[in-house]
Amino acid sequence: MKVVLLEDVKSLGKKGQTVEVSDGYARNCILPKKLGVEANAVNLNNLKLQKAHADKVAKEQLEAAKALAADLAEKTVELAVKSGVEGKVFGSVSSKEIAVAAKAQLGLELDKKKIVLDEPIKTLGVHNVSIRLHRDVTATLKVHVSGK
Repeated sequence: MKVVLLEDVKSLGKKGQTVEVSDGYARNCILPKKLGVEANAVNLNNLKLQKAHADKVAKEQLEAAKALAADLAEKTVELAVKSGVEGKVFGSVSSKEIAVAAKAQLGLELDKKKIVLDEPIKTLGVHNVSIRLHRDVTATLKVHVSGK
């Protein structure tokens, strides 16, 4: 029996592949566990439509991430922190503080886990911070740290 896999099966193949399996294996294992469907015309057409829809959604997400990256490149977030005499910050500026300030000042909902700090921000001034918006898109946001 020919089966189209809906998920990766370790000894059989990857998601989306059409494989030939015995009738018993398909009836008793693959089909009941929803690991695959029978490779008939209706199922093949449905899978093709689902793949086209998923590709369209992924393309729209990529375009939205690119637009947001272009928008973020022009913006600056202001942070006021306690600092010493020589411009050294007490502690450091965290990604959580940057995310909260971006939401308050710019109205952008940024995930603190996607904000990449190469090294902790421990000095006053303007710092460039990378933000992963998508697997293929990384934006740069300027963070201006000033003393209280």
